[in-house]
Amino acid sequence: MMRTRPLKVALLGCGVVGSEVARIMTTHADDLTARIGAPVELAGVAVRRPDRVREGIAPELVTTDATALVKRGDIDVVVEVIGGIEPARSLITTAFEHGASVVSANKALLAQDGAALHAAAEEHGRDLYYEAAVAGAIPLIRPLRESLAGDKINRVMGIVNGTTNFILDKMDSTGAGYQEALDEATALGYAEADPTADVEGFDAAAKAAILAGISFHTRVRLDDVYREGMTEVTAADFASAKEMGCTIKLLAICERAEDGASVTARVHPAMIPLSHPLASVRGAYNAVFVESDAAGQLMFYGPGAGGSPTASAVLGDLVAVCRNRLSGTTGPGESAYAALPVSPMGDVVTRYHISLDVADKPGVLAQVATVFAEHGVSIDTVRQSGKDGEASLVVVTHRASDAALTGTVEALRKLDTVRGVASIMRVEGE
Repeated sequence: MMRTRPLKVALLGCGVVGSEVARIMTTHADDLTARIGAPVELAGVAVRRPDRVREGIAPELVTTDATALVKRGDIDVVVEVIGGIEPARSLITTAFEHGASVVSANKALLAQDGAALHAAAEEHGRDLYYEAAVAGAIPLIRPLRESLAGDKINRVMGIVNGTTNFILDKMDSTGAGYQEALDEATALGYAEADPTADVEGFDAAAKAAILAGISFHTRVRLDDVYREGMTEVTAADFASAKEMGCTIKLLAICERAEDGASVTARVHPAMIPLSHPLASVRGAYNAVFVESDAAGQLMFYGPGAGGSPTASAVLGDLVAVCRNRLSGTTGPGESAYAALPVSPMGDVVTRYHISLDVADKPGVLAQVATVFAEHGVSIDTVRQSGKDGEASLVVVTHRASDAALTGTVEALRKLDTVRGVASIMRVEGE
């Protein structure tokens, strides 16, 4: 039976995503009513600049007092799309205290304080949903914490930032340098005026923390995630990758150790074989590759950012939370029962591609090989080229720990015959 009294929604933030959420709530009102079992009503919109014209939103709904809005008591669901840590954190906890469930797209806050927010939601018997916090429109959070809840996830590896994928794809397909590709991304609106959060991996690291926590039933915070940006990736690195039948992507990788006793979460550029599904993800798209015991290999692909795609994820959560509200239930909360330790980056085992500038004379290769052997790092392939007394030596290793590779590189730098380490790139997806 359809309920006639509407469920009231408070919207915190009315930028690119928030305005799309409001638009879809209005234009799809009848469909949302049918899917939920009751009408949903936009009861208030909190903004910083109230004088700005917002098409489709009644002026009387707009307020600058977000705290008063979430304290009203008649609000059923608060949609938070303002981002950042504060005031978002205080507003969300206040919403729980005053009886509202919350839908959020705030990856930074969830990566930093997800455990506390989940605890507050549970204390007050309310929902906390955040599908839009990772990979935009791609259904990912719900499949991980619901559809795969009966499976054991061993690895999650993905491209979770559209800006960086656009830049690296442009470098790969056109031979452009990093700055040239970044300038094009900025001109097209894919990169912010200050792209630091994207290109230095902060955005992807927050998403990796969320994915690792859900996948491994373990609390993983942003500080637990190893992060390495992509600003040092060069056209020469792409040339080397192509010689190996690879391309380069900025990857978020969350893994369970082989013995199952710990987990790791990391973000960094990596070479991946062209045969891997992630290698074909082009432009500003995102994709996440999941490996589990029973389901095997799964890939989730789609637009990872933008107003409409992210709003789609927000509205999906809104429908789910409203249904729960009507039935008097709540959806899944935090699952951190496993409480596995998060291992440091030094324990991570993978393959490496190392490019060295060396003297072009006899015995150099033997010296370099000896250093690798002394540090327990096995060499897979070596390629050497050079002239006029200078040479380039490219070494691809078998799987080795990050700590062992770090020690190897430090020792290589001390050799008189090694002029410098041109680049170090991890090789994933094999």
